[in-house]
Amino acid sequence: MASTDTEVSVEEEQKKPIEIDVAVDEKSTCERHVAVTIPQGEVSRYRENSFNEVAPTAELPGFRAGKAPRKLVETRFKDQVDEQVKSSLIMDSLQQVTEGEHFSAISEPDFDYDAIELPESGDFRFEFKIEVRPQFDTPKWEGLALDRPVCELGQEHIDDHLSRTLTRFMPGEVVDGEAEMGDSVTLNGTFTLEGKELCSFEEETVPVRTKLSFGDCVLENFGELIVGQSEGDKVQAKVTISDSAASEELRGKEVDAEFEIHELKRIVVDEITPEMLENLGFDDTEELREFVKEELVRQFEYHQQQSLRKQIVEELTKDANWELPESLVRRQTNRELQRTMLELQRSRFNQEQINGYLNASRMNARNTTVQALRKHFVLEKIAEDLEIEASPEDYDKEVELIADQSDSSPRRVRARLEKTGQMDAIRNQIVERLVIEKVTGAAKLNDQEDFSFLKSDEESSSISLAIAGDFDDIPEAKHDEGASPVPQAAKLPEAEKKDDE
Repeated sequence: MASTDTEVSVEEEQKKPIEIDVAVDEKSTCERHVAVTIPQGEVSRYRENSFNEVAPTAELPGFRAGKAPRKLVETRFKDQVDEQVKSSLIMDSLQQVTEGEHFSAISEPDFDYDAIELPESGDFRFEFKIEVRPQFDTPKWEGLALDRPVCELGQEHIDDHLSRTLTRFMPGEVVDGEAEMGDSVTLNGTFTLEGKELCSFEEETVPVRTKLSFGDCVLENFGELIVGQSEGDKVQAKVTISDSAASEELRGKEVDAEFEIHELKRIVVDEITPEMLENLGFDDTEELREFVKEELVRQFEYHQQQSLRKQIVEELTKDANWELPESLVRRQTNRELQRTMLELQRSRFNQEQINGYLNASRMNARNTTVQALRKHFVLEKIAEDLEIEASPEDYDKEVELIADQSDSSPRRVRARLEKTGQMDAIRNQIVERLVIEKVTGAAKLNDQEDFSFLKSDEESSSISLAIAGDFDDIPEAKHDEGASPVPQAAKLPEAEKKDDE
C-alpha cells in the first residue's frame, strides 16, 4: 500500500535535524566537555511525534485499539513516551554533534544516562565528556630523506631458515632422561603472591633457552632451571612484574613461580626424508624450499616497512607531544597489541615469534601505545588530506594473508575479525600502510643492505601470558539505541506496520 501524503510528511518531520545549542569546553588536547541545549519547541515536536505513533494502536480498557481519547492515551503512556523522547533526543543530538564540525571524536560520549531528566517544560539540557583527535597542521611529508633496507636472499639464508622451520614443525622424540638446551619442553605453571594464586597455565610448549618471557615479566635463568631436569620434575623461581603491567597493584612485585615438566622432546634433523615431507604436507623439497623462501621474503617486507615507517613517523611526529588521557591509552593498549599480532600474522611470522614481539610490547605497554596513537593521528591526518581509504579489495587481501598464516579459510578469519571488532584495526593498518607507501614514493631514498631481520632471538623463549592480567578490552557501547525501560510501566504499543514492509 502506498504511503499517504500525511505519512510522508510525518516521516520528513521526524528526519528534520534538531535545533541545538552546543557549548564545547577544551579540557585538554584530547578531551572535551560538551553541553547540549535543546529548545522546548524541539522537545514538544518529539513528544507529539511519539504520541502520534502510539495512539493508533493504544489499547485501553473500554476502548477498541486506537480509539481511546488522545488525552487519556497521553496520561496512560506519559512515562514511557517521555523515556522514549529522552532517548531519541539524546541519541539524535549526539549524532549531530559528533558528526558535525565541533571536533573529531575517537570515543563514545561519557555521561550518566539515568541522571539526565527530561523537563516537563522548558529547554532540555545534558552534558557529556568525550575524547577527540588532537587538532594540528599536517606536517610536511614530501621529500624526506630515508634509508631503505634492501637484501638479496641467498641459498645459505634459505638453508638456515629451513633448518629452523623443520625444527618448528617436527614432532620430535620423547626424551627419557634429562633436559638439554634446545630441547622442546611442555610445562604447567603457577604464579602466586603471598600464597595467593594469581594465574596458571597448562601444557605450554617452548624451546629450552636461556630466558623465558611472559607478557609482563622475564624469567632470566629459565635454561639454568630446566637443564638437567626430567619429566615430572618441578622447579621454583621468582619473577618481578614489570612497571607497565595491567594491574597497578602488582607492578614491581616479586612473584613466586612453579613449573612442572609435563613432557620433554628432542628434535634432530639429519636429512629431509619423503616421510618427513609427507608429514609436513609438501610434495618435494623444492616446494618446501619455496615455502621457506616466501616466508623469508614476507618477513623482510615487514622489516623493511617497519624501518621506513619508524623513520617517517619519527620525523613527522617530532612536534607531536600532546598529552593523551590515561583512559584513552589504557583502552587502546589491547587494541594496539591485537593490531601488532595481525600485522605479524600477515607477514608469515610463526606463533613463537609473534609471542616474542607481543611480550616485548607488553613489557613497555604504555609508551608503546602512546607512540602508536601519536603515529596514528598524524598518518590519519595525511590520509584524510590525500583522501586515502581502504577498498574492499584491500580488506580481502589482508584477510587472505592472515588466513594463509593461520592455515584457515578467509571466510572463517573474516567472521572472527568481525565478531571480535578487529576489522577496524585491519582498516587502520591498511590506511597507514598506504600512507607510508605514498610518503616513501615522494622521499629521497638511500638503499642500504640489511640482513638484521634474519637474526632470531636464540636467547629467549616466549609464552603469551600476562601474570598480572591483560589490559581491558574495548568496552561495549554504554548507551543503547532504545529507551531505557521504566519499572512497572505499561508497555508501549508497537507502531502499526505498513502493508508494503
